[in-house]
Amino acid sequence: MAKKKRKKEQQETHIQEIVNHYFYSKGLSLEQIKKDAKKRKIIYSRFTRPAKQLLELAGSLEKAKKAIDKVAQWANSRNLDYAIETVFKKWLELDRLKPKEIVKKPYYKGSPMVWSESKRKWYVISEDDEWLEFADKESEIEWKIVKSHANSH
Repeated sequence: MAKKKRKKEQQETHIQEIVNHYFYSKGLSLEQIKKDAKKRKIIYSRFTRPAKQLLELAGSLEKAKKAIDKVAQWANSRNLDYAIETVFKKWLELDRLKPKEIVKKPYYKGSPMVWSESKRKWYVISEDDEWLEFADKESEIEWKIVKSHANSH
């Protein structure tokens, strides 16, 4: 009987670890989780069932945590919210889930630029969509992060 009880306790600890890992992926510390649970901001028990299902699906605590990390990176890069349930909804495509690529694009004084491979020159695109030859120093090019829309499914 004692062995069965120990196994159940171990599973409960794994479930707690998965729930906590989910909250860590959301940027919460253990102290914050405990505080929020006391104040009833987090209804901890609402997360234990999906955590248990995830543990069973993943087969190990380690795999469950990795799956949460993968979904967290994918969702955060798209400004999407996610829950533990999102991990099983995305389970079959976990290997293909990639964070959105961050692409830097060149601008000159607020106008977009293009590189002409054939002419080996930079051009600034004017408001009238004209390609104006870039005549300033390359250090004046400003690289802005533009989130790409590739793979946005």
